[in-house]
This record gives sequence, C-alpha cells and structure tokens, in this order.
Amino acid sequence: MTEVEAQVPDSPPCVVWEDEDLLVVNKPPGWNTHAPAPFAGEGIHDWFKHREPRWARLAIVHRLDKDTSGLMVFGKTPEANRSLTDQFARRQVNKHYVLVTDRPVRRESFTILSDIVRVGDRYLARPVGQGGDRAETHFQVLRREGALTWVHVEPVTGRTHQIRVHASSEGFPILGDPLYDGTPSRRLHLHAAALSIRHPRTQALLEFQQEPDFATPASDQLRRAFLSPATTTAFRRRQGAADGTPAWYEDQLGEWRLCWGEEWSPEHLESDSAARGTYFKPWLRQVRSTPAAEASPRAVAGEPAPDRFTVRENGVNYELSLKEGYSVGLFLDQRDNRRRFLTRHVASGFSLYRPEDTQPEVLNCFAYTCGFSVCAALGGARATSLDLSRKYLDWGRLNFQANGLDPNAHDFIYGDVFDWLKRLAKKPRRFAVIVLDPPTFSRSREHGDFRAESDYGHLVSLTLPLLAPQGVLLASSNAARLLPERFCAEVRAAVEGAGRRVVQDHYVPQPPDFPISREEPAYLKTYWVRVS
Repeated sequence: MTEVEAQVPDSPPCVVWEDEDLLVVNKPPGWNTHAPAPFAGEGIHDWFKHREPRWARLAIVHRLDKDTSGLMVFGKTPEANRSLTDQFARRQVNKHYVLVTDRPVRRESFTILSDIVRVGDRYLARPVGQGGDRAETHFQVLRREGALTWVHVEPVTGRTHQIRVHASSEGFPILGDPLYDGTPSRRLHLHAAALSIRHPRTQALLEFQQEPDFATPASDQLRRAFLSPATTTAFRRRQGAADGTPAWYEDQLGEWRLCWGEEWSPEHLESDSAARGTYFKPWLRQVRSTPAAEASPRAVAGEPAPDRFTVRENGVNYELSLKEGYSVGLFLDQRDNRRRFLTRHVASGFSLYRPEDTQPEVLNCFAYTCGFSVCAALGGARATSLDLSRKYLDWGRLNFQANGLDPNAHDFIYGDVFDWLKRLAKKPRRFAVIVLDPPTFSRSREHGDFRAESDYGHLVSLTLPLLAPQGVLLASSNAARLLPERFCAEVRAAVEGAGRRVVQDHYVPQPPDFPISREEPAYLKTYWVRVS
C-alpha cells in the first residue's frame, strides 16, 4: 500500500493507518468530525487530539458529516498539514463514496454540475451561474438489489452536503437522509469507501479502502470504533434517545448486561452472544432510602452473575457487583478521565504532573470504589482515597489488589470529606492532583446538605489549601441542571477568591459512548485546571 513504514501503538480500532506524519481513521456514523459547540460532545478530532501527546498537533484537513461513515485523514505535523491542504485545494486527492437509495436511479453513469447555496438548515442545487459554490459530482450505479440501488460516487469538489444535495436533486435521495427527503432509516447510507493521497514527506502514493457496513446499527459501530474488547469490557451500549431508545439505557459489564428505564422492556434487546445474563433496574427517585436488596438490579434473562466479577477498562481490572445496591462499583462515564491518570496526560499541551513530580501525591475525594486512585497508582502516584463509606473503601482495596498494587502503600481515609478537608489543611501535606467528583446530593450530621448545583464553589474553596502550587484540580459533576458555563465559572471564581489563579484549563464532556443529542442532553461535566 505504501513505501512508508507505519506502526499503530496503543491505537483505537478505528485507526486504519498511522506514521509520524499522518493519521487515517475509519470514522463511524454518529460521530462529528469536531465538536459543534464549546461544551458539546467531542468530535473524533477533539477526542484524538487530547488523547495522546503524539496527536497533540492533529489538524483537520477535510471533514465528514456526523452521520457519514468512512475514511478520513488528519495531519500530525505542520508540514503534513500544509501538504494535505495543498493537495485538497488542487483537487489531487481522490475520494470515493458509496451510497444506497430506495428511489429509482434512471441513469447508469452521469455527472451533476451545479452551484450550491445554503437555505436554512439545508443546501440547494442551482443551475450554474445562478449564485453559490460550484460543485461537481460523478455517479455510477454499482448494483441493484430489489428496491435498493448501490451507487459509487466521486465528488470532484468538496462542498458541504454536496453528495446528499446532488443525489436529492437528481431524484434519488440517500436512504436515511430525511433532511434531503430520503426515506427514514436507522442511519444515513453514505460511506467514504476509498481515499488516495500523496505522502507529504516521501510523495509515495497512499491508497486506502474501507468497505461500508450499513447492516450493523450505528450505535454499535460507534462503540466498536474506539473501544478495544481486549482492553475494555465495560461501557455504555445504549444512551437513551441519543441511540434511538428513549428512556432506555444499557451497560455492558463484562459478560453481563445491565438495563434500566421506567419498566422492563425486553423488546429493546438485540441478540448478543456476548451477554451471558441480563439484569434490569428501574429508575429510583429515593435511592439513598431504599434498602440495598430492593435497589439492586434483578436478573431477567440468561445466567445470574456471581456476587463479584471482574471487568476491564483501558487494561485496568475492576471488581463489580450486581448485588450491592443501585450502583455496581464503577461509573463508566469517567473512563476517559481515569485514563488520564494512566497516561499522565490531560490534553494537548497539558501534562497531569510537573516534571519534578517523581512520585506525585493524589487526593481522591468521594473516592467510592477508588477507580481514580487505582489509575493514579498505576501511573506512578501515591494515592489517598477519602470516602464516607467503609464498604466502598474496602471495595477499593480489592481493586488495588486486582491490579497487582499493594493497598498498604497508599492511604484510605474513612470519614466525612468536608471535615477531612479542613483537618488535612492543617497539616503540611500537599497534593499534586485533587479529584472532586461528589454526588449530586449528600447529607452529613456535621455539615448538613450538599447540593452540587449550589455548593460546588464552596467545595472547591475547601479543597484549594491542600493543592500544591501548580497543582491540578479535577472538578467533575453530573448535576444535569448545573450548566457547563456556570460550572466552569464557579470553579474559576473559587480559585480567584482564594487568591490563586487558573494558569491552564481543559473542559471534558462525557465520553463518546454517552453521545449527546438534542433529545438526550449532556449531563457530565469535567473541568481540569492547573492552579498557581
């Protein structure tokens, strides 16, 4: 395929090819090229750029629509970016797509040349010379299968929605493209199947091909794109309306599947040989006052799970249980944040620790089963886990042991977080990183009620005396009504109110297997800040 030696160390499954200059990926349907707004879900570019130092300078040189799947190339260096941009501008890049339509395609091979202009949310094709951007697309029928026609498409130009607009204007809108009058379907049947470019350094011709998969649900393709089953066996399978299943959610927990909603509804389930058993839990409004036996999920299909079982996440082992109450022992939406402790890398240009932090100290408040602490320890830090539950701290010790870590080399503090923050502030010990991921609501005899929506800034203020100069605060909340803009502003105000300064920051939404949509808004917010 190429004269350039390429290796893909620790890469997600969607990576097709990579060397020091280029990254080629097979983008799944349902994932934006880039974040559509500052606090929206990450696009595939954002997710890669902030994942590893080797992708820190990743640049977008061409785009695919959110619901279009297929091949994309990113530049990894300024030189590669300039070369790719020039190749696209000179139309030296060959791009080939496949579409499927359920409308008649009356010609076997033809070219559409038009101007394209935006009108509201749509783009329209106009005769050449009537205003807009010139667009040219070649079409050729590949095969006809009953009511469906598969068409090969080669866009000469690269206008927004160009293929979709030209197909619709010719009378065969793409299946699954209601914006352009296509028949509704589970996904947009448009795929970038082939791409050829010149390598920016060697000028070798690089040719890539990726066959379309219109049969696998888009939600499954999204998860398979960035989750490797060899290293991660726990993830969100269905995220309500964002995955086309309103008020219905599913987690894959190793060999078991956990579902929840208003009531048990097996019609949502799809055949899955990987699930030995399925559990269900209904929404509970008063989880804290419900006995563990009543709050625990109940088995509804297949084999029952053992009292404890192990899952893997980014290569880390965690002990879970479906019989210990409403929560199973791991909050899956914090996976990417836990990974940042493994790699010691927060975002592009943002290292977790300072170079002089040879064995940094990490304080994990509201530690639960100590997932952040385990990852911090695996990343070379000494972890202090603080929680009001002895049971969960003991569970955390098991997680340490499950990863070959000696719990005795780390600290586990049982008690009220607010009380201990004040007590620890009186000691000379300071932490390089402090994790704040409190429950949305908590109550203690000494300190009364804590509500994340109104009290998060006060919590940050209590924490800051323990944070070393140039230390990093991980501030996170799943309070849905606490909007990201206000959340970040409250954290910054607390820092400034303490006479300190935010010198570096990075906002992180929930991970891609918790997709965000208008029908299923974001809830998880994480703000990483380095404080002077």
